[in-house]
Parts: sequence; structure tokens; C-alpha cells
Amino acid sequence: MAMLSSPLVLIQSVPPVTRAFTAATLVTSALYGWCWWRGVGPDAAFYTTLIPGSLIYAPWTLLTSALVETTIWELLATLIFVPPSLKYLERVWGSIETIKFIVVTVVLSNVIAFGLNWIEYFVLGNAELFLGMRYHGQMALQIGLLVAFTQLIPEHNVQLMGVIKVKVKTLPMAYLTLSTVLCIVGFQNPWILIQFGWFVSWVYLRFYKKNTVDSINGVTYGDRSDTFSLISWFPPFMHTPLTYLGNTVFSLANKFHLIPTTSSDIEGGSYSQLPGGARAEAERRRAMALKALDQRVANTSSPVGSSSTNGPRGAQPAAVARGESSSSQASSSAAGGSLGGKSVEDVTKA
Repeated sequence: MAMLSSPLVLIQSVPPVTRAFTAATLVTSALYGWCWWRGVGPDAAFYTTLIPGSLIYAPWTLLTSALVETTIWELLATLIFVPPSLKYLERVWGSIETIKFIVVTVVLSNVIAFGLNWIEYFVLGNAELFLGMRYHGQMALQIGLLVAFTQLIPEHNVQLMGVIKVKVKTLPMAYLTLSTVLCIVGFQNPWILIQFGWFVSWVYLRFYKKNTVDSINGVTYGDRSDTFSLISWFPPFMHTPLTYLGNTVFSLANKFHLIPTTSSDIEGGSYSQLPGGARAEAERRRAMALKALDQRVANTSSPVGSSSTNGPRGAQPAAVARGESSSSQASSSAAGGSLGGKSVEDVTKA
């Protein structure tokens, strides 16, 4: 009985958005493969994948194309990486913010790809090549998740294939470099989506994502810290032109109210941190870390309500106080372990 209940318990432990998105990917990809096996593959591609020449007749494919993996290898790679990543982000951000992130990253990346294909058609011709491409898969979402991890846990070390150790913040640019090489070779579809997914997810997390953890100056949007700026993704010799270009575009966006503002968005002519300066940024990251760790401790600790109710009434306040003290100590010790051996105070000082 325990053997039969284990898969069900595992599925129920997955947050709802992650569970629904994974199930939709499995069902849509299986249906797409079945249609090709039955000989109606072109019709399935028309109604599920993004084809620039026929998007006007199937606009829903801007979203549904991400649910289609055309090969078993693509599907396996997606199932290995995307569901665990979404599960982590959904527990940190919540279901609503996770849905918004998925939709924005996938849809806007496809919109940019659609526009690029039409520009290529007008400049170079060859409608069959540029207007007949079939964009599919979750490559845009995959690099978007890597960008989100770079924001949340940039210094965390991961092992690739059990051998290579790399920091999380180096993975997006490695994936972006692979996409660039393959696009130059001639594999624009679907690898170009990685380029667009990186940019769209960074813009959204940098300027538009609503932060509910911050309480210093009310509601804030995005992450204006220097460690998440545009130039932080590129080598030093590119910083000067990118800083000038980025500040110009940022000033124009502020002028036309294209991005949400909280207090001062420009400090000294460049990107600023969150409202409140370095202290606010340190408090923000500390609050995010403690919130995630408190949830982890709450999930793993056993309830103590039964032991407190059986004791004398006079001992209840002391027991509660001891429980709160031990909980805070557990959160602090867990924060030190999850931040790569550094204490929370060290992070705030940094």
C-alpha cells in the first residue's frame, strides 16, 4: 500500500502551477507525436507550433508552442530541468508570479521571433524558409529559469554530469553562447529563442516583477542592484558602450512611463539599487533567504502543539518562547548552510 501511495504523495507535494504545466507539456507533446504517427502531422503543427506565416490564423500558438517537444530527447531534457526549477521558484515567488513569469517569457520571446522572421523575409525573400519555420519547445523558458536562479542564488555551485562544478551565474551565458554558435551555423529554429528568452526574462525580473518581500518603501518592482545590471553579464571591455546605451534606453523608458517606478530609479546617471540604497538591498536579500529557509524548517520540523497542551498552563508561555527561540536559531543556522557557508550577517555586510 505504501508503494502505491508514494507516487501520489510525490505528485501532491508538487505546487499546482508546476504540476499543471508539466502535465500540459506531457499531454501536448504526446498528442503531437501521435498526430505525426497517424499521418496528420502538418495539421498538428499548424494548430500547436508557432509558424510565422500562419500566426494570424492561430494566435494561441504564441503560448501553446512551448508545450510541444518534437523529439523524445527534447522532452526528456525539459522534464529533467524545467519541473524541478519551477517547483523551486513557485515556492519562493508564489503561484501567481510563477504563471506571469512563464507567460511573459514564452509569449514575448515568440513575438520577437515572429517579428524577426518577417524582417528576414522582407530583406532576403524566401518565404518558404523564413515564414515556414516551426518554433516549439521550452528553450526560452529554460534560459529564463537560469536568469531567475542567477538573481536568487548566483554563487550557488552545481555539478554538471557529476564532474564539472560551475556557479549558477555562469550558466545563462554558457547557454547563450551555445545558441549563438548554432544560430551562426544555420540552426535558427528553435535556438534563436534562447537569445530572446534571456533578454525578456532579464527585463521582466529587472524592472517589472512585483516584489512582495520588501517592506522598506512599500511595494517595489524589479531588482535594481548592481549585481543584476545588464553590464554584469558581459566582459569588462563592453561595459562602457553598454552603460551608455542602457542608460539612454532607461531614461527614455522612464520618460514615457514604460516601466514602473518606486522612488528614484536613476542614481548618479546609472542604474541604482532598490530604494534605500545598499542597506535596503542587503535587507531584501536577507528577507528572501530567511523566508525560504523558514518555509523549509517549517516543512521538516515536527509539530509541538500536543506537548504544550498537556503541560501546566503556567509553563505554556515559556514553552512557546523556547520554541520561537529555537526556530530563529534554526533559521539562522540553515541560512548559513544554504548561502554557501556564509552567515546571513556576512551576506548583509556584502
